[in-house]
Amino acid sequence: MKSCNWNPSMTDMHYQDKQLELDLLKELGNIGAGNAATALSQLLNKDIYMNVPKAKIVSFNEMMELAGGPERPVAAVFLTMEGEIAGSLFFVLSLEDATRLIQQLVEDDSLNKESLPQHEMALSALQELGNIVSAHYLTALSEAIGLLVTPSVPQVSVDMVGAIVMAGLLEISHVSDNAIFIDTELSQTSDVTAEKIKGHFFLIPFPDSFDKILTELGAK
Repeated sequence: MKSCNWNPSMTDMHYQDKQLELDLLKELGNIGAGNAATALSQLLNKDIYMNVPKAKIVSFNEMMELAGGPERPVAAVFLTMEGEIAGSLFFVLSLEDATRLIQQLVEDDSLNKESLPQHEMALSALQELGNIVSAHYLTALSEAIGLLVTPSVPQVSVDMVGAIVMAGLLEISHVSDNAIFIDTELSQTSDVTAEKIKGHFFLIPFPDSFDKILTELGAK
């Protein structure tokens, strides 16, 4: 019988490279989530735990489906990235989870998902929460790749997924069609069975910035 040595194909190597990139993006997400949890714990004066169960690279169509479909109402914080890495970033929450999270901050029992779009204090709190979480994630990314990333002042919106995404992608959609998707879970205990507030990060770098991120991650 003729023996042969197995050699990984280009497809196998490509898959392994992509899996390594996703593992690194997930780990960066967990670092950012840990730092954000500390900041939120201080802001809310209670324990907050965050973790990142999943990270993947998706198309814009997949991005909307992962957020619940284009017609699903959500609360979102949107900002742009500037500096050596440029692009857009969304932090998206269901109306139910956004309301539960904000209630802990504004301590207003009258707040509900129906009143959220007109509740100025709640929207301001959501903007600050999104700013904290996004800033800590971008700091973790910046430190990992050694490139400066500066977030803009965040904007908050309550609308359907499709409307929010398309408004935020006007500048970038004609040159890019991929996003880095990072799941985020928040809870008040480290118990894995505890009730969680689920959010979604969508990081959408310009193509040259996307290449920089993946190159620098691979070089570390």
